Amino acid sequence: MYAVIKTGGKQYKVAPGDKLRVEKLPGAVGDKVTFGEVLLIGGESVKVGQPLIAGAAVEAKITAQDRAKKIIIFKFRRRKNYRRKSGHRQPFTALEITGITGT
Repeated sequence: MYAVIKTGGKQYKVAPGDKLRVEKLPGAVGDKVTFGEVLLIGGESVKVGQPLIAGAAVEAKITAQDRAKKIIIFKFRRRKNYRRKSGHRQPFTALEITGITGT
């Protein structure tokens, strides 16, 4: 069984036991998270929401709250003595999917 959920403005295909990184969610490591925005549930038969499936939910456990590797932003204009260097680390939440419930 698998499901397609929506969180952080993105859609993810998940199945029980999957590990994934999503945009930062509130909560501490070990907390349970429930996603109510389920767009599709698949398996033997497929249920497609219009746009959401009523009564469906995906349960997950937070395994980490961290920040991704640093990316470097470097702006440069030739011959103008213009250089700007900055970095960014995007925060994320690591999840482990524990269950999918649907009607």
